[in-house]
Amino acid sequence: MSFREEGEDGRGDLRKPFLHTGSWYRMGSRQSSIMGSSQAIRDSSISVLACVLIVALGPIQFGFTCGYSSPTQSAVTKDLKLTVSQFSLFGSLANVGAMVGAVASGQIAEYIGRKGSLMIAAIPNIIGWLAISFARDVSFLYMGRLLEGFGVGIISYTVPVYIAEIAPQNLRGGLGSVNQLSVTIGIMLSYLLGLFVGWRSLAVLGTLPCLILIPGLFFIPESPRWLAKMGMTDDFEASLQVLRGFDADITLEVNEIKRSVASTSRRTAIRFADLKLKRYWLPLMIGIGLLVFQQLSGINGVIFYSTTIFESAGISSSNAATVGVGAIQVIATAISTWLVDKTGRRLLLIVSSSGMVLSLLLVAISFFSKGFVSEDSTAYGILGILSVIGVVVCFFTNIQAL
Repeated sequence: MSFREEGEDGRGDLRKPFLHTGSWYRMGSRQSSIMGSSQAIRDSSISVLACVLIVALGPIQFGFTCGYSSPTQSAVTKDLKLTVSQFSLFGSLANVGAMVGAVASGQIAEYIGRKGSLMIAAIPNIIGWLAISFARDVSFLYMGRLLEGFGVGIISYTVPVYIAEIAPQNLRGGLGSVNQLSVTIGIMLSYLLGLFVGWRSLAVLGTLPCLILIPGLFFIPESPRWLAKMGMTDDFEASLQVLRGFDADITLEVNEIKRSVASTSRRTAIRFADLKLKRYWLPLMIGIGLLVFQQLSGINGVIFYSTTIFESAGISSSNAATVGVGAIQVIATAISTWLVDKTGRRLLLIVSSSGMVLSLLLVAISFFSKGFVSEDSTAYGILGILSVIGVVVCFFTNIQAL
């Protein structure tokens, strides 16, 4: 039985997409056949790396959203006369929106595809940034931040999935790390640009990644695995051929994807009731625990308000120090990408988690001890330096843990 026949027989298990974003390469193929030449489609061949670089604009948007509140806190609170509690709520609303977006992202990406979900995620991000830029009161700030968070929640799920599904097996690990690297680049960009522009202009600049992403999505193919899962055999093979090059033999990979999709459709899904079984407890607790405790370490708070933390530590150029920390994040991500395949996940996780514990203890003890010494004393300056070192190490080791 062929894959096409399997799809027709099991049509109840294959859902048609709510929105099909189209395939520019298939339009190019039809045009070239009319012209009697396949040169047009060959010239339009897009490499996997180019596709990854385009969708990496999504995580850059993610990072920009995370870093935005740090260099803008003093200016926003002054211009709109906000209290510390109001600005803190503004910063945290991105996480609230992201939770909603993350919950919805799986179904959105399943029904309309990876490209379609990224396009949908880009729209609330753009609207959110514009709402913040033109805000005259706290309500527009809150609405914009929630919209940003919702879009970022969808992006945080869809981009890693898309990259994993289009990448060749030998490049999957390296290309998969581009997502986290792009997030740190986005954070660094928000810190860096915050040195030179005001908070309204910085919000306008925040729209650029998604404004570039939307047209870019029209020039990359949809995920072959998603197309195969939807039963779109012709589109699936055309997409894979574009990704691998028109001179490449994709027969083996096509058969592997067909087997994988067929196996997945026959596999019995685990119900929530099954999670009560003891054999699922340990892996479930380990997986969820790693995610939860990494977030409970407070790294988002450090990222959102790093400028204020450095000011409290007595650093005169707190914005410049924040940019330095952003650069350290990017370097740390690059190092972890190189280390992960050499040392293994478990050892890297143990070392980085230990580093996070020690660095946070150093920050806590330093700030606590500063309350018992004079601001003019040498000890006060030393404690400030120790707290900065702790924050830097916390950034570095937290990225390793990711």
